[in-house]
Amino acid sequence: MFSHVTIGCNDIDRAAAFYDAVLIPIGQKRRAVTPDGGPLAACWISPDRTLPRFYVYMPFDHQPASVGNGSMVAFCAPSAESVDAAYAAGIAAGGSDEGMPGPRPHYGDGYYGAYLRDPDGNKVHVAFRGDLPAFA
Repeated sequence: MFSHVTIGCNDIDRAAAFYDAVLIPIGQKRRAVTPDGGPLAACWISPDRTLPRFYVYMPFDHQPASVGNGSMVAFCAPSAESVDAAYAAGIAAGGSDEGMPGPRPHYGDGYYGAYLRDPDGNKVHVAFRGDLPAFA
């Protein structure tokens, strides 16, 4: 369904370090971004796919990045253990807690997730969907 998801940041190096910490434990990898005259960016993808992509950008209008109230990006994780690892790494990389890792049975059988805020305040969810086939 998605080509890519983009969120804004105010410090690309800090944001890239945070998302490396969160996304690498759940099997994502950083993809090189070819300069195209637009703002600085970092990108992540699944190793076996070209889409969808997740981008962090400095805002195109050169204004400070801001957080959307009610906005959140959720990432699929291959296991509950990878959720734990992503959460711990994200906290260590400057993120803040929005919900410790743990079962979320009200979302579905086998659902396990954690919530964080990135260093710019964007809300991030990492979830293992034990109720669905892997990355369905």
